[in-house]
Amino acid sequence: MATVTSTARSFRNAGVVQLQNELQPYPVIDTVVTDEVVGSLKGHKFEPISLAKVEKLLTDPHSACLYDRHLHALNKVIKHYKNAFLLKDLVQVFKILNTCADRIDENEVYLEPLLDILKIVGKPFFKEKSSDETSYEQIAIQSISQLGYLMRCNEEAVQLQICATILSIYANTSPGNEVQKLCPCSYQFSRMIVENSDVSETLVKSLALIDGNLTVKLEVLHVLQELSKYSELTCAQMLAANAGSRVCQKMLDPDTTGLLLFRSTEILWNLLENGVHEELSRQLNDITCVSVLRDAFMQTLTTGFSTYDRQIRNDLLVLMTLVLAASSKSPFLETGLIKQLSLLATFQEIKTHNPFLKHFRIQTNPEDFEFKKLLINLVVVVSKQPINLHILSENRLLLALFHYVKSNTTNTGPQQWSPAQFEEIQLHAMSALCTLSPILIQDYMSCQGNTRLLLLLEWCVSSDDYAGHGNSFHGSGGRGNKRAQMRYCIRIIRAVVSTKDEAVLQDLVDQGTINQIMGILVSAANSSDVDDAIDIEMQSDMLIILSSLCETDIHRKELFGSEGHGIDIVTHYLKMNPVKFTSGLGHHRLILATVDAVWCCVVGCYLTEDAFLAKEGVFLLLDLLENSPKSMHNLILGCLLDLCENSKTVPHIRVWRGKNDQSAAHLLCDIWRKEEHDLGVRRTDDGSLANTEKPLMGELQESQELQSMPASSPSQAIVDVVENMRAKIHALFCKIGYTELSGMSTEDYVTLTIIEQYLNLKMGEVWLEMMGELEIEQIRPVSPDQEALETMTRAITEDSKSVFLIQHDLLKAQNDQDLTDEKEFYAEIRENYKQKEKAINDWTEYVTRTSNHNVLKAAREKQEQSVEASRINVKHKPGTVLHKYEQPALNTTAYSGRNVLIESTPLHLTGGKLKDYDAKTGTVKFKETIIYE
Repeated sequence: MATVTSTARSFRNAGVVQLQNELQPYPVIDTVVTDEVVGSLKGHKFEPISLAKVEKLLTDPHSACLYDRHLHALNKVIKHYKNAFLLKDLVQVFKILNTCADRIDENEVYLEPLLDILKIVGKPFFKEKSSDETSYEQIAIQSISQLGYLMRCNEEAVQLQICATILSIYANTSPGNEVQKLCPCSYQFSRMIVENSDVSETLVKSLALIDGNLTVKLEVLHVLQELSKYSELTCAQMLAANAGSRVCQKMLDPDTTGLLLFRSTEILWNLLENGVHEELSRQLNDITCVSVLRDAFMQTLTTGFSTYDRQIRNDLLVLMTLVLAASSKSPFLETGLIKQLSLLATFQEIKTHNPFLKHFRIQTNPEDFEFKKLLINLVVVVSKQPINLHILSENRLLLALFHYVKSNTTNTGPQQWSPAQFEEIQLHAMSALCTLSPILIQDYMSCQGNTRLLLLLEWCVSSDDYAGHGNSFHGSGGRGNKRAQMRYCIRIIRAVVSTKDEAVLQDLVDQGTINQIMGILVSAANSSDVDDAIDIEMQSDMLIILSSLCETDIHRKELFGSEGHGIDIVTHYLKMNPVKFTSGLGHHRLILATVDAVWCCVVGCYLTEDAFLAKEGVFLLLDLLENSPKSMHNLILGCLLDLCENSKTVPHIRVWRGKNDQSAAHLLCDIWRKEEHDLGVRRTDDGSLANTEKPLMGELQESQELQSMPASSPSQAIVDVVENMRAKIHALFCKIGYTELSGMSTEDYVTLTIIEQYLNLKMGEVWLEMMGELEIEQIRPVSPDQEALETMTRAITEDSKSVFLIQHDLLKAQNDQDLTDEKEFYAEIRENYKQKEKAINDWTEYVTRTSNHNVLKAAREKQEQSVEASRINVKHKPGTVLHKYEQPALNTTAYSGRNVLIESTPLHLTGGKLKDYDAKTGTVKFKETIIYE
């Protein structure tokens, strides 16, 4: 028994051991195979050394004279870091560079290692992790800044290598050999650290240190040129270091290569494109820089004949134009440059014996073509300073520009501009004339400008075959036609007539300008072509020209209205669809010019006004007032107000009806309410006065404190009359009257009470301002004046209260009328219900009579009694025979005759229309007649 037990125990223990062995995990061999073991890494193996020890060796005072060990350590650094430096090592690297740069003066042994390290710095920095660019960004930026500070070293080789290193970092040239486990920084990172460092500012300041070394100066300018080519941040830093003035003053230093002027000009041009124009102009706006620019321009103008020289000349001309446009106090006049530039602008068109231009020639190449356009643009900028106008006049600038105001031809000589070039210069010159003609009006008249322009305008509308090229900005929309020339011709005339010079206006009228322009407008109105923005602009300008010509002369207004052409033109444009006002093509400008033409060319001449009224012009103006935006209302109301001086206008305004059959009076009241809402005038919900002390004052006027004003300055109450439309609406109602106005609601009458008393209320407002100013100035009026002021105060209060009471009475009467109408409405509803109840009772009685014979008999007896009771008792003579005309024994309550009408059977029961057809009579039987014998 014991043996069996021990055997069983042995088997059980063996099973437990086997189960434990099965549950135990397999052992893992801890062996990692790296890329280096496999040999899959490409490139050289990087073996860093301790740069901190090298730095300590160079800076430790105990090893300061161990030059051999220094040289050995530096060569070791160069050897191990020949591909590039790590981002994390830049701090130690630039400490080593600074130490070597400071010790070059002691021993030249540091020069070669310094140059080699600078070459390595020019290679893209290595990073061990992707996050190194973010982690070491500030360190890299400060390191590049330190690179600029090394320009303090006087060695030319070091300075040249620093410039080459900066360019290499900015260009991010790829390294020659790959390095294991390292990758170069990205191109964007390299540019970013250079742009965010102050290296560009340091290089600008270093120009003063290298003034005598042309080679280094050219290289520094080359670096600045590259850095400023695309970066706005770099240009801002350079301008902060006064780069514009520093570079400009050195551009004419002695130079045998010709690169100094080119690179200086390129830097200034980059600052112009990517920097702040105003700051660059401010730096160049001194007599030293202007003199240098003048000398450089004259040098390239007189001695340069290559394309390269012409391009630099044009760039310098643009820079001078920029400086002139930025400041009105530029010292160009003092340097004599204005006179020379004006001579150049008129050189080809006006012969001169000035020795300055003796050997100068302008050819037809692209550079000289651009130069000619830049000169025209420059004289426009020069003309903005009044002190320069006499120089432009002396050099006959307008005569030179009018040389291009003529019809274009396709035949050109060998030394003349091509047709495309001539057209572009022509349009550019005409654009300049738009600015110059009004300010040189005497020169304009001496050049017979009106005649030249009208002849060109006649050529533009003629049928002569000419196809414009439309190449330039000024030629937009003029390809294949003459529209560009016509557009600028009209612009010049518009600019000239805007001067209001009577001699110019009379000369234009004498030459038939009014009829000529009206003929063009008639053709445009009758044309079926769709107008674009240029067509609409020209039509607007022509209407403005007509307004300026006819504004002050009745004879010209009669000429405008003769034969009805002028009236037809303005009525045609007044019928414009209001939807076009927001089309973006300029229709809003066209309609404003049309209203102005009505005001200037029609109003004031009774013959023209009568013709305008006959064409329903007042109706068209009121339609426009109803449909136009608020910004146009002031002009339209002013035109209508002056037109009301003609007594025939008032009936037209009274009978006009707009949308929803609204009258002109209702429209004016509605405009008044909207105007007061925009001004913030306090009114109640029903439109009555909310503040009787300030009945007309808006929020802006009320918020401004009362101040003592001189007699020549208008007060706020007077300015308010000019700034809104309420005065014009009041004047219009004074013309059309305040009574017998149709289409008016109670709200309109409430508003009308304020409009009627507007002048009195406004006078009261002015008196209150006067009294307030007297209190501010602490002036006590004399007793009679004080009594007058108190009387005016009481009158003002009474006027406001009377307006309020009238409004209250109107609103009360309207409220009573509303209550009466409401009662009548409810009475009508009750009557309707009574009629419905009577109809129901009649039907019930009818059904009862026809359903119950006894009821019918009783109804018949009641009817007979009623008939008998209604008769008048008349005494008949004896012997009179009375005949009874009632049929006895009738059991109906209806009054019966010999004929009885019975409605026919409905169609849906008979089966169709043919069932009702009577073949004997040829008619449809709707009713049947039964005749009782």
